Amino acid sequence: MRYSMCFFPLVGIVIGLLSWCWWLFCQQFGIGKMCFAFVGLAIILLVTGGIHMDGYMDTMDALHSYGSREKKLEILKDSHIGAFAVIMTVLYVLIAAGAYSEIKNYSVMASFCGAYFLSRIFSAIAVVSFPCAKKEGTLYMFADAAQEKIVKRSLYAELAFCVLWQILMDPKAGIMQLICALAVFGYYYYKSKKEFGGITGDLAGYFVTLCEGALMVMAAIACL
Repeated sequence: MRYSMCFFPLVGIVIGLLSWCWWLFCQQFGIGKMCFAFVGLAIILLVTGGIHMDGYMDTMDALHSYGSREKKLEILKDSHIGAFAVIMTVLYVLIAAGAYSEIKNYSVMASFCGAYFLSRIFSAIAVVSFPCAKKEGTLYMFADAAQEKIVKRSLYAELAFCVLWQILMDPKAGIMQLICALAVFGYYYYKSKKEFGGITGDLAGYFVTLCEGALMVMAAIACL
């Protein structure tokens, strides 16, 4: 428990490698953009079990309730989904699939595959740096047990490695993705603090999902 956050981002490497293999397979056998994009998005859900998308959907319901902070936190705990969770998930998938389908450069795709690692590094940094919205739940348990100094050093080392990889693969795409990830990270801190008083496990999933979608868009733009 003290050092588990050091290893949380590593699942992003697994997703990145599988995505890279899928891209090479599609290039080799001439598989179309739509199939490439939707299966590429499915890889994320299959590896993670949809845990981050679950947090994204719960957060969308909470934010669109426009209720009090306590009401929003209650909605996060509710296992049911509302209309806005469905609407915003469909919107997300349409934008993400559109962007993913436009990643056609070898170097950009190689750089983008690090995005899954990058988003989880920032998410783990948030767990040991941002205030928790409540003194209970899985995220608080990990945050409270973490050996903060060692975990942060490990995560910053992982961040440096990830950014170096992305920039070496494609300087333009790598820099664009780093700037984008930092912007989403800042927005995540502002929004979670303002709306919920801190972060929760659902909000962590929301950030990973939002960050990955934004990085897909950046990768698509880098291919123009």
